[in-house]
Amino acid sequence: MNANLHEICVVGLGYVGLPLAVALARRYPVTGFDIDAGRIAELRSGRDRTREVAKDVLAASTLKLTDDPAAIARADLAIVTVPTPVDDDNQPDLGAVKAACATVGRALKRGATVVFESTVYPGVTEDICGPELERASGLVCGRDFFLGYSPERINPGDREHTVDRITKVVAGQTPAVVELLREVYGAVTRGGVFVARDIKTAEAAKVIENAQRDINIAFINEVTMIFQKLGLSTYDVLDAARTKWNFLGFAPGLVGGHCIGVDPFYLSYCAQRIGYDPTVILAGRRTNDGMGGFIAERVDALLAPKAKILVCGLTFKENVPDLRNTKVVHVIEGLRARGHAVDVHDPLADPAEAHEHYRLELVTTLAGGAPYDAIVGAVAHRDYAAMAATDLATLLVPRGLVADIKGMWRGLALPDGLRRWQL
Repeated sequence: MNANLHEICVVGLGYVGLPLAVALARRYPVTGFDIDAGRIAELRSGRDRTREVAKDVLAASTLKLTDDPAAIARADLAIVTVPTPVDDDNQPDLGAVKAACATVGRALKRGATVVFESTVYPGVTEDICGPELERASGLVCGRDFFLGYSPERINPGDREHTVDRITKVVAGQTPAVVELLREVYGAVTRGGVFVARDIKTAEAAKVIENAQRDINIAFINEVTMIFQKLGLSTYDVLDAARTKWNFLGFAPGLVGGHCIGVDPFYLSYCAQRIGYDPTVILAGRRTNDGMGGFIAERVDALLAPKAKILVCGLTFKENVPDLRNTKVVHVIEGLRARGHAVDVHDPLADPAEAHEHYRLELVTTLAGGAPYDAIVGAVAHRDYAAMAATDLATLLVPRGLVADIKGMWRGLALPDGLRRWQL
């Protein structure tokens, strides 16, 4: 252990911060700080609403939990893991990062290092966060405290690419910071540590990782729109295309969440600031943001007016409770705008959160209600993917429609009379 490193403080205990803090606590004295007292109380009780850390793992951890910013003053290394969303105009919203800088800065001790894991565009750490920390602390960046960057790569719900298995990219303001981060992150991951040339390079690497995925998915979504007009299922086409060794296996669908649906806007904002028009990046975003409306249009075309529809799944991806930036709402809004009555069910989503963010009232059970004219499989949660053809049939009227966005019911032989639609 580094003799100069006495304590680490992880600032922000969400999907990224909590797993990181627990992993670091296996090797170092670590305090997890969050401004949400309710979140701290929840974690102290052994419950993690994100489901990223199991109850027994949380209970066994030496991680200290607090909502008192005074704890930051003890830290030699503060790691900031707060969200970086976009606003209603798809412009970067750095409010949480700036607020974290103010909180950390007010407590920052001389000689400490502040590392940011939040996804940003190149320059934010040094050009925005550094000055914000200086203002709050009264210290001088590069002399009294130091900056580092190590982009998060947490994939919610992914039990394979966890923080203790992935390669961590690190960059620092000085060689000493680089060595500190190489040691700290290297102590908790088997995936190794890659040292980027500098902080801006590391920021750029992170922001293009998800922008690349967004563009690849946009291509598949665009050909899906073409194939729909040709009467073809993209999933059938992909089955054939994937037999080629170098074909990239992306699938069509809704692209939301806190990364892929957001990061391209950070990159495009940066490009526009320096006078470059990022046509490919923004075209991909437009295509993917339009998929919800396209799906609603296709489903509507197969139904009688004022149909009763059940949408299965609201979270932004399968098997996680995360509702941030979910594009399922675009499908729901599109169907309701066309005059249909839409119920929404999700076994993992928090009903209060669904109401707060989207004004949606979730139905709590799939049993006992009047049958639907259509079921829309929007999210491939395990519970939905495990449904049998008879389960679907009991929820539908005769001649009911099974609309399968995710291709999770492709292998089911539906009873006579039921209709099927898929991307």
